Parts: sequence; structure tokens; C-alpha cells
Amino acid sequence: MKPARLAVLAIALVAGGGAAFLMSGDEAPPPPSPVAQAPALPMTDVLVAAADLPMGQTLKPEDLRWQRWPDQALAPGYLTRASAPKALEETAGSMTRMTFLANEPIRAEKLVKAGSGFMSAILPTGLRAVAVEIQRGGSTSAGGFVLPNDHVDVISIGKVAGGTNGDPTAQTILTDIRVLAVGQVVQERNGETVVTGDNATLALTPAQAEVVSLAQKTGAITLALRSIQDTGKTADTAAADASPEAGLTIVRFGVAQQQPRR
Repeated sequence: MKPARLAVLAIALVAGGGAAFLMSGDEAPPPPSPVAQAPALPMTDVLVAAADLPMGQTLKPEDLRWQRWPDQALAPGYLTRASAPKALEETAGSMTRMTFLANEPIRAEKLVKAGSGFMSAILPTGLRAVAVEIQRGGSTSAGGFVLPNDHVDVISIGKVAGGTNGDPTAQTILTDIRVLAVGQVVQERNGETVVTGDNATLALTPAQAEVVSLAQKTGAITLALRSIQDTGKTADTAAADASPEAGLTIVRFGVAQQQPRR
């Protein structure tokens, strides 16, 4: 073999050996460090609704259940197994004052205890519950679409005081009134229980209760359903003042006339 080729081969062998030596000297890469796990949060059993619960529902044991809840998310009023171990059994039989969503914690202030009056429990302070008669076909209650918690305007239908032709009148006497309940009027006739009509229970101030009571004695009542976007607005307060001393504004053929209360 020629000396030149021997020299090239020797150089290649030396280079390969050096590379192998350098590679054999590298340390193996360290194993990946384990992912640090977050510390477990302390949890407490909280009494929650097992399903959606509407307002006015009497609770049964299957409507409730215990659910694990982070301690840092606990709020005052939650019923916990630690503080009230028999809360599930003791809460059953109560009535809901408002709607509960599934998995929502149960709070005692949102319940009415068994044997207590439901209507008086949901009635806001200072207001009175007054029932007005409506027709079963829905002609005086927006076609039957007036439901609890809706807001309505109360329209009085009657006749002009002292009118000769008995002209009918329509007057909005109250606006933005909350409906507490809508139900049937059950009476006993000839020893049998029969449904004679429907009524709507309204939340009224004492003065408004007088206005509505007077309107029912002198005529009929119609409920006009308000848009939910109009609730609380006062732009249409051209209705009658609810004070007992105020007169009634009678609308006749589009012309408003003031009539004294009798």
C-alpha cells in the first residue's frame, strides 16, 4: 500500500478513536424531575340541591344530597355535615321560598319551615297579599300567560259615575305590580268541591290594597303583563296615585276625566 494511503487511513483511525473517546466520556442526561403535585384542598360536605327546585316546592329527602365543597369557598349560611349532621333529614319537609339550581347550596333563609305560611314567608316587608279574581279563560290575565313573579299593570273596568248611557271605562290604576301566585278558586256547592274560577295574588302596599279592593267592588279587574325589561321603570306612571285620598282618573274615549272616590 502506498505511503499516502497509509497516512490517510492512520489519520482516520485516530480521528474516529478520539471521537469515540469523547462520546464515551459524556455523562448520561439526568432523568426528568417529577411534576410537583398541588397539595390537596381541605374539603367539607355541604348540603346542596340534587336537582332544580322551583319556588314553593316541598322538599323530600331525594331532593337533597351532600357534596364535597372546598373549605375556602364556604360561605356563612351553608349547611355542613360538620355543623349540622342531620340537616338533610331536618330540612326535608320544608318549602322553598325561591328557586334553587342543581348543586346549589341549601340555605335556611331560602326555606319555609313545615307548618309555616308560605305566602307570608315570601311577602316582602311592608306589603300585603291581595287576591283579585280573573277569568279562567285568560281574557283578564294576558291570555293566561301571567305567572308568579311576573309584573303587571292593574286595569279597572267599570262605568262612568253618574253616566246616563252606562258608558264603559278603562283605567290603569296601578303599575309594575308583582304577582305572587296564580291559582284556582275552590268552593263547596251542594256538598261537592268545585272550581269556580281563578285568582291572582298581588303584592301591594296597604294604600294600593285599598285601591284594588274598591275597584273590584265597582267593576272588574284586568291584568296587563309587562315586559321584563320594563320592570322597575316609572316612565308610564300616568296611572292613578295609590294614596287613599286620591281620585280615579277615568279614560273615556281617549279623554281622561278625574272622578272622586266614593
